[in-house]
Parts: sequence; C-alpha cells; structure tokens
Amino acid sequence: MRFTSETSSDGLLEQLFTLGEIPGVLWTPEGATGARPLILMGHGGGQHKKAPGVVARARRFVAECGFAVVAVDVPGHGDRPKDEEYDRIATENQARVDAGEDPAPLIAAFQALVARQTVPEWQAVLDAVQRLEHVGTGPVGYWGVSLGCGLGVPFVAAERRVRAAVLGLGGALVSAEAAGRITVPVEFLLQWDDERVPRAQGLALFDALGAKEKTLHANPGRHGEIPAFELDSTVRFFARHLR
Repeated sequence: MRFTSETSSDGLLEQLFTLGEIPGVLWTPEGATGARPLILMGHGGGQHKKAPGVVARARRFVAECGFAVVAVDVPGHGDRPKDEEYDRIATENQARVDAGEDPAPLIAAFQALVARQTVPEWQAVLDAVQRLEHVGTGPVGYWGVSLGCGLGVPFVAAERRVRAAVLGLGGALVSAEAAGRITVPVEFLLQWDDERVPRAQGLALFDALGAKEKTLHANPGRHGEIPAFELDSTVRFFARHLR
C-alpha cells in the first residue's frame, strides 16, 4: 500500500493511495490513533471513489461517528485504466437496450461478472487498511447502491468482517443466492419509480436477504433520486451496529 497524497480540512484527513493497481482513498479523523470502525463504500456506475455523494457520506461518518471510510475505483472507473473486455460488453449491452431489450438482466449479469474481480480486491484493501495504526481491526460496515449493490451483495456475503450493510437500487436476478448468505443487519434503499431496476426485482432482492434484521426504506422517485434525509438514517444505522 502506497500513499500518494495527504490533505486535511475541517478535522478530516484524506489520504489517496494505491494498492497494486487499485487506486483508493481513505478518510479518517485528523490526528486519529488506535482502532476504529471502518466503512467500505462502493460507488455507482459511471462514478468513482471521490464522487460527491461518496465524499458527503464519508464526511458524515468521520465527523459524527469517528469512523474511518475507504473507497476505491472499481474496474473501468475513475483512475483505473479502461478494460477492453468490460468496455466491449458494456457497448454490446447498450446496443441491445437501444434495440428494445430489457436492461435489468443485462445490468445484473455484467455486475456479477465484475464482482468476480472486485470481491477479492476489496478484501485485499480491507487487509491493508486495517494494518494501519490509525484504523486498526475494528468492526467493518459496507455501503453501496446501484453498481455498489450489485458488487456489494457478493462482497458482504463473502466477507465475515462486515457487521452491517446499507444496500439498495439493485435486483435479485443474479444476486438472490448471495443475498441469502447475508446474515448481518441490512438497511435496504428502494426507489419506487426506479426506471433501471424494476420494483419487483428490488423487492425480491430485499426478500432474498438472509438477515434477521433488515429494514426496507422505499421512497417515491427514480433511480438516482434517493432523498437526502436517508443519509441521516444511514448514520444512525452504522452508529448503532458498529460502535
């Protein structure tokens, strides 16, 4: 793990790093020492590790809870080089959607393919970050919606360090089996008028989750219109389960 830059403002320390070919960012309270809860955040499709929504959530988790937060660019996004195979599949999928094909199964299959790479990458990132003195081996949470949900479901199912997860804007077409292996508490975000993930698929994914404690937060609106107030609930959710 190699840090490439370090900045601080308003009590928050931001450190950019690379782990092999994986570019990432770590946020911690300025001057932090000792172990603390860590949240891994997965960004949405077409976004990157420092997308405005990711940064806004990281600031809340650090400032209000004293947590550490880490995010990385998934393949083909942010500072990652273009992946010719992924680009080819994405281009073919877009052509099929333009021809009238249902996008939901195409998106789900593509996310399942990418998850085979990202799950071990994210586990390696957790290993490296938790070796840092100002992070340590505290409890881990996961936050991810849309692409972050499609990749996050198999990650949370596979990673025993995760104690709680916020997921959403995803469907059950290829995620149901992995969702059934998730037993940690889950807060699930669903947009009632989602044009990308059919409502029935979102509800099916929530139903498939094996967690005994799971809460469905459904709001009117399209795919990218999660209300800002849901972040307040997310902060309370992670504070309750990771402290």
